[in-house]
Amino acid sequence: MKRFFVFIVIITIIFSTLTVGHRDKKSDMELTIYASLMEEQAIAAVDKFERETGIKTNFIRMSSGEILKKIREEKDSMKASVWYGGTADTFIAAYEEGLIEPYISPNASIIPPKYKDGDGTWTGIYVGYLGFVANDRWLKNNNLNMPNSWDDLLKPEFEGNIVLPNPATSGTAYTMVSTIVQLMGEEKGFEYLKKLDKQVIKYTKSGLTPGIVVGINEAGVGVTFLNNVVRYKKDGYRNIIMSTPMEGTGYEIGAVALLKNAPNKDAAKMFIDWALTEKAQEIGQQVGSYQLLTNPKATPPKEPEYLTKVNLIDYDFQYAGKNRNYLIDKFIKNTK
Repeated sequence: MKRFFVFIVIITIIFSTLTVGHRDKKSDMELTIYASLMEEQAIAAVDKFERETGIKTNFIRMSSGEILKKIREEKDSMKASVWYGGTADTFIAAYEEGLIEPYISPNASIIPPKYKDGDGTWTGIYVGYLGFVANDRWLKNNNLNMPNSWDDLLKPEFEGNIVLPNPATSGTAYTMVSTIVQLMGEEKGFEYLKKLDKQVIKYTKSGLTPGIVVGINEAGVGVTFLNNVVRYKKDGYRNIIMSTPMEGTGYEIGAVALLKNAPNKDAAKMFIDWALTEKAQEIGQQVGSYQLLTNPKATPPKEPEYLTKVNLIDYDFQYAGKNRNYLIDKFIKNTK
């Protein structure tokens, strides 16, 4: 009996040592993420991941274009391990430049093929539709109708009253440029964008900002992803309304990916695995981010009223990703 007791004690000590060792190994890990989704969502996601895994996790929030610029600069000495959120076409551009390492998460199997790259360069975590936001009070005061087409934005009455994000820094803005080119063709598309530039009062660094600028009546109309408008309405910007262009509009697939030369690859893969789960994807709506979700088991937000009558184009993410630098450079030259 005494020997049996000693045996049990030894086994317990060994098991405890192994368990603590395993826990300590995780707690010694530190993960840095570059995030291009809403800051509140990034905070909530990182906090939950850290609590569930014990991995100390930090993030820096930037727009998609800023992250691409950042990882270009850090190519030989990458500071972050994961790119979390932001438009998939920007991820494709990054992969073409050797800045992303393919990783097929075991949890990616549940994500529909249209929301991921089959080779694991990026995997989608949410979807957002591009559209218009306007200040309803401003429209009424000026006896104007809500724009419902891309051509409406060129009307004389909107001159000097449109706010757009900047394609050089914003994934939202680049989605707009690529949408126009895919919809109208390159030549006519850039003719349109040159005319639109004359209507613009302000270009913002982030695609999140136009909704706020319109909400505080510094512009009458803006272009943004519509889930941002839903969020701002709930935040108290009661006078903003939304619409989508009847000719068709583009959309984003917000993605997650492993950065090339990641300083903590094991922790990065664990985060990507986690980000694809239903519980991780449901975090957004808890903090005011109302995108559609890519995990079919996740409960989608109830708020998006903009989904019923949206005419989506067959947006070509490969074209958008591979031509990103070319189209942005042409936009900058075209709008000087």
